[in-house]
Amino acid sequence: MYTTYRLHADELAENFIKAVKQTFKDRNIEIIVQEVQDETEYLLSSQANKEHLLRSIQNVANHTNLVKVQMEEL
Repeated sequence: MYTTYRLHADELAENFIKAVKQTFKDRNIEIIVQEVQDETEYLLSSQANKEHLLRSIQNVANHTNLVKVQMEEL
């Protein structure tokens, strides 16, 4: 079984430990803690990606270069 919990470090409490124990009962588990990078920060971390995203936002604001999709096509 594989489960991902995403929470702020301040939210760690005894009830979290109890929930993990109940979920996995008598099984061996491995706990890996890693800092989660903000999605916006990640998307803007590459200069090329940042420029593309900002250009796309500007296109939406200006109603230019938009692609229209008919609901029937989805």
